[in-house]
Amino acid sequence: MTLSISKSLLCSAIFAFAAHSAFAAAFPSSGPTTPGNEARLRGSEALAPVNAPLSVKRAIWAANQLRTKPYRYGGGHKSFHDNAYDCSGTVSYALAGAGLVTVPLSSTEFRVYGSRGPGKWITVYARNGHTFAVIAGLRLDTTSPHNPSRRWAPRWQPTERRPSGFEARHPTGL
Repeated sequence: MTLSISKSLLCSAIFAFAAHSAFAAAFPSSGPTTPGNEARLRGSEALAPVNAPLSVKRAIWAANQLRTKPYRYGGGHKSFHDNAYDCSGTVSYALAGAGLVTVPLSSTEFRVYGSRGPGKWITVYARNGHTFAVIAGLRLDTTSPHNPSRRWAPRWQPTERRPSGFEARHPTGL
């Protein structure tokens, strides 16, 4: 019986490792970089800062995959891989690429995500109904860069957005 339990535990561990590896493989493990501590835009693509932790780089490279996707309410919630994304689906996708979430979160769930306040590398701004993130100095958002009340699509934004009314949260340690 002990041998049966050991085999069962070993099989479970192998399955969990394989599932985690397959999940991680779905997101890019490399991408474009730029010197320093701040991300930069090259066209619509973000360049990850070489001095950032690997998880931050992976979040940026994952989010780059969404820059041609359209906006759809609820997009990216049933699965990280979808054909359109809403605000929290977009932020969830980036954080999943970094290994920081394992399921898509809603904007309401992001209000209690991680630790309170701005992070050094990643800050998620959340309120009921909308979420955006600032990763290594670049804003990842689904609203228009000039009209934050208009839904647009998952994109890196070169302009800042006032976070009034949003709760700032960050992945612990980042």
